[in-house]
Amino acid sequence: MAFDAYFLTAVLDELRTEATGARVEKIHQPARDSVILLLRTEKGRQKLLLAANPASPRLHLTTANPENPPEPPMFCMLLRKHLSGARLSAIEQPPMERCATFVFDCTDEMGYPVQKRLVCELMGRTCNIYLLGGDGRILDCLRRVGLDESNRPALPGLVYQQPAPVQKLDPRTMDGTDFDLLLRSNGADKLSDRLMDNLGGLSPLVCREAAIFAAGDMDARADMLGTDTAEKLHLFFSEHLNHPAPYFVRGKDGVPKYFAFCPIREYGECERAESFTALLDSFYTLRDRTDAMRQKGQAVRKTVQNLCTRITRKLAIQEKELEATFDRERLRQLGDIVTANIHRIVKGQTSISCEDFYDEEMKVIDIPISPILSPQQNAAKFYKDYTRMKNAQKELTHQLELGRTELQYLESVLDELTRADSEQALEEIKQELQAGGYIRKDTGKKKMKQSKLQPIRFESTDGIGIYVGRNNRQNEELTFKSARKDDIWLHASKVHGSHVIISCGGTTPPDDTITQAAQLAAHYSESMGGQNLPVDVTPVKQVKKIPNGKPGMVIYHTYRTVIVNPYPDIVVDALNAEKKPEA
Repeated sequence: MAFDAYFLTAVLDELRTEATGARVEKIHQPARDSVILLLRTEKGRQKLLLAANPASPRLHLTTANPENPPEPPMFCMLLRKHLSGARLSAIEQPPMERCATFVFDCTDEMGYPVQKRLVCELMGRTCNIYLLGGDGRILDCLRRVGLDESNRPALPGLVYQQPAPVQKLDPRTMDGTDFDLLLRSNGADKLSDRLMDNLGGLSPLVCREAAIFAAGDMDARADMLGTDTAEKLHLFFSEHLNHPAPYFVRGKDGVPKYFAFCPIREYGECERAESFTALLDSFYTLRDRTDAMRQKGQAVRKTVQNLCTRITRKLAIQEKELEATFDRERLRQLGDIVTANIHRIVKGQTSISCEDFYDEEMKVIDIPISPILSPQQNAAKFYKDYTRMKNAQKELTHQLELGRTELQYLESVLDELTRADSEQALEEIKQELQAGGYIRKDTGKKKMKQSKLQPIRFESTDGIGIYVGRNNRQNEELTFKSARKDDIWLHASKVHGSHVIISCGGTTPPDDTITQAAQLAAHYSESMGGQNLPVDVTPVKQVKKIPNGKPGMVIYHTYRTVIVNPYPDIVVDALNAEKKPEA
């Protein structure tokens, strides 16, 4: 990502167009480091998100609806007191800084007009949001910083101090000569590093892109370049700083992973977004939701991982024990040899030397025996051990089969957890584990009954419905209850993943629909991110539930396999839009 000062400049330019003159209707603080202002603009209501999260600082308009805490934090109450009904009159930004100031026209306690400022500093670990009074003093801030903690303390009553000015060159004011001097000066060897060290407000990603544009290589040495490179640098920054545009690169999961205000060549093909705020909203909303779900599901995931580890260790022990039973035939042979020589055994012996008549050369071997047992008991012991090993092999084989099946099931649950995109989806997985006796049922406060989560519904380019199960129990219900016998069933080959159904109603679906459904099956599997993935395709009637098997575990023998990549337009479009549940 590249949320640098100039990307922020482009975002603020959009906000000036969209939100200048807007009234503040409501204020929420859904998280400790996030504030949302509900603005009434000429185009209707807009939500402005201010996120002072050191891991992902940003500000932009958002369509997300995060859950608010039951009781608003004190900072939120303060903002409501001072800014409710205020009009946004201006948006300011210091040069080359990831900092924005929102100027509001308000009235004080006596009804007199006054200007108050909401300052958002989006600079890594020092991220903060300040509310300033008309005199420039801090009314309060998101994170208070004591006098002994920083040379810029942040406490109510103190005069707000702006960040120290950036002591670097401004690429917006430089020409070809300035860039030529930069190339000839001392500094880092790599051009991208030298740009990063000397130019203010730029991200490493943009500096690498500038090096690729000007020198053809992001690792090019600055001291090996000449005037032509300097002119190209001037052209690059002049063009993209004066006319920025939102570009992004999708990751292997089909969602935006890198973004900048200029084309991104480092990671291959890039795309242009509708707007800067729309790009930030889609990027961070999905990431925040994923991070939140990962955190909420951590306890369940850890439990399942521990179960998998325990079963894996148990299987390893059982496999060693099973391997030991493979030599049991020798015990029966020794029993025969001892029985044939039983007249030679004297009680108290610890071994007996006999000819091994199972050996072609009739070699003499020493057979250990128990000195406390009679000759007959020693012979019988070999037969008993043989029988015990024989029975153990049957039982161990059965236990290994059960253990491997259980491990496979729990691994499929882990795969489900990686794709759980809502609290309801996570709750259904927990219920599945509770029903299987893997985790205890919640004994606390009674929860409100939630509607049953439906499979994810897609529509192929041919207009045919495609359904994707979210978890094992839903996979089972989708395949054996919802789907018709003449529908088409798909599943990523030999890996954990969702059941996919083409609802074709007995007709043969077009090849494009089958391909798109197969791509969905590949995407919603543990192979997500790979290339040229095999997907099995068969009518639903060919799929059978394993007797007494775990939820969602099936067998099928008649099928064909198609090879696909899991990132078709149908997946990408669906991931960027709201998924419609089955009616």
